[in-house]
Amino acid sequence: MTKEYTVAIVGATGAVGEQLCDLLPQAEIPVKDVKLLASARSAGKILPVGDKTYEVEELTEDSFEGVDIAIFSAGGALSEKFVPAAVKAGAVAIDNTSAFRMDPDTPLVVPEVNPEALKDHKGLIANPNCSTIQMVAALKPIHDAYGLKRVIASTYQAVSGAGAEAIEETLAQSKAIVEGKEVPEAEVLPCAGDDKHYQMAFNVLPQIDKFQDNHYTFEEMKMTNETKKIMGLKDLPVSTTCVRVPVLRAHSESVYIEIGENNVTIEAIQDILRQAPGIVVEDDIQNQVYPQAINAEGKKETFVGRIRKDLDVPNGFHLWIVSDNLWKGAALNSVQIAEEMIKQDLI
Repeated sequence: MTKEYTVAIVGATGAVGEQLCDLLPQAEIPVKDVKLLASARSAGKILPVGDKTYEVEELTEDSFEGVDIAIFSAGGALSEKFVPAAVKAGAVAIDNTSAFRMDPDTPLVVPEVNPEALKDHKGLIANPNCSTIQMVAALKPIHDAYGLKRVIASTYQAVSGAGAEAIEETLAQSKAIVEGKEVPEAEVLPCAGDDKHYQMAFNVLPQIDKFQDNHYTFEEMKMTNETKKIMGLKDLPVSTTCVRVPVLRAHSESVYIEIGENNVTIEAIQDILRQAPGIVVEDDIQNQVYPQAINAEGKKETFVGRIRKDLDVPNGFHLWIVSDNLWKGAALNSVQIAEEMIKQDLI
């Protein structure tokens, strides 16, 4: 008899939570029941999950009785407070926030990259940062073939990575500019909680999350540290610059790598990526085919193109990597973690 699971979605009314509600019916997870959890303000709302509807319940420490899988996407502070309650109740928690990612006892997992890490879970698995996920998904097969010696990434991240309010703010600004009206004052971007906010529409902001003492932002340090942990390469040089662009959905990245061999061809890198799970190579310069954010929206894959050898460094390559940050970068990867855990009989 097939085991069935009760799945809780924490933060069900948020940008990622809505995607989880859309993706869960498509998943290879035998679902017995669904619990939608959110703030008291959202309690009572009715949301569809597949062909059924569910009432949103207020998130409390008692919400996880009978829950097998709890997927959290409601912010780090709430995860820190409620993940322990979910684990204590017997649920396996999959957390989308940064709260537990660098905890040495918590697996940080991209199923195509390090599924073996799941076996060491203690009731909690961390879902990596959106920009990290798509990068390591593309770099892992290259590392397996040739070894990675260095990674330098510049990101072009969609506003949806900052949540539904950031989307609304960007759209309102864009509409005002197009209509020749006064632009509404920025209140969300580049970083909620900071003293200053700047116009996102028709602009580029070289800040995602708060600045750290080393002059990098928290987002940049997340990419650096998470890449090393996921790939098991603690000494790999990784440096990133994370930039917010006025795109609603799907992150793009320009990634420079140095590998362990000097005579590798572009075609060899393309062939390796074509065989990699979850990767689609779009790299036909004769016909101007390359990954675009607008085409990645609503897709499960990570798209790679513009693969070039560096002009000066014999083992250097440049790649352009694009993926839907709300799907593979968040909701989908969480669902795939649950699928992989069921496959490995870890729940």
